[in-house]
Amino acid sequence: MKKILGMLMVLTMLIFAAVSLAAEHSHSAMKMGGKAGSWKGEVLDAGCYLHMGSMGEKHKECALKCAQNGMPLMLLVGQKAILLTPNHDNEDPYNQLKTLAGSMVEVTGTYSERGGVAGIDVTGAKAAK
Repeated sequence: MKKILGMLMVLTMLIFAAVSLAAEHSHSAMKMGGKAGSWKGEVLDAGCYLHMGSMGEKHKECALKCAQNGMPLMLLVGQKAILLTPNHDNEDPYNQLKTLAGSMVEVTGTYSERGGVAGIDVTGAKAAK
């Protein structure tokens, strides 16, 4: 009986280790799959842009309010809207973008696409010149 319990304990530990390594590999592979760079565009609030096409100077006040209330942010680069996400290690640059909603900015970070969605993991943000 003790042998069986010991073997089950070892098997459980091996499964836990395998799952942990797979999760870690998946997260690091996701980081490696992106392209680091910087992009210039207008910070949009996703709700108004996706539902009504709202953007530009006329929408700036609403975009600021929506961003401060937690609406996800996007960056309009040319004709493409890209989802912006806060970096897990430092959310400050993303939070700074909330104060720049409706404005032209330069965002630095890592660009990735998955399942038809393009996003930038934001590591830096500043008003565009």
